[in-house]
Amino acid sequence: VFGKDINLILVLNNLASDHKSIRVDMSASTILYTRRAVAEILKAATSVELGPKQGKHIRVKIPYTHYGKYLTTDKRIQVTALCEIMRTNGLKLLVEKTIILEDTNIIIKLPRRVVVNRAVSLEISYANPLPEPVSRCVLLVTLMNQQVKINLARLAPRERSKIYFEFTPRRVGPLQLQVDFSCDKFSHVKGFVTIAVAPA
Repeated sequence: VFGKDINLILVLNNLASDHKSIRVDMSASTILYTRRAVAEILKAATSVELGPKQGKHIRVKIPYTHYGKYLTTDKRIQVTALCEIMRTNGLKLLVEKTIILEDTNIIIKLPRRVVVNRAVSLEISYANPLPEPVSRCVLLVTLMNQQVKINLARLAPRERSKIYFEFTPRRVGPLQLQVDFSCDKFSHVKGFVTIAVAPA
């Protein structure tokens, strides 16, 4: 989840009946959706001894403080592990994983029934998932082809807050409400709901 430390486990298994010495070079970078690297956030190397038919786990931790300021709006991190089996003329195995960090910031609560031409109030809650305060918070609400910009107070670390948004639907059928939350430390955290508007 965005704003928290990332914990990974690399599993190495020796399927052979002889002893293996393995060198593992690990790296991680924030990337764009095109897979183009933005910034390297982790570089580490270790050696592992594996007996016949033995498996071992290598734990890797990427703290938020290492990736936070380099993350793009795509919220993607590419992790690679290059495993070289020693004394085998340079036999290597490359393991790659792309991590897409999830947002859990926006929660939209609707009343049980929404009726045409009758005012309705929605609850929109938003959060700062980071271990540091954020300021210049803005909520952009899009509904019925109109956008409303709402300036919000700063949020303390891990703080959640909420506002109430009132509108009157003018037609029966589905309406999509989109919410976009930005601040000085991150931008474009999105949430949306489809509202079923009933006849009066």
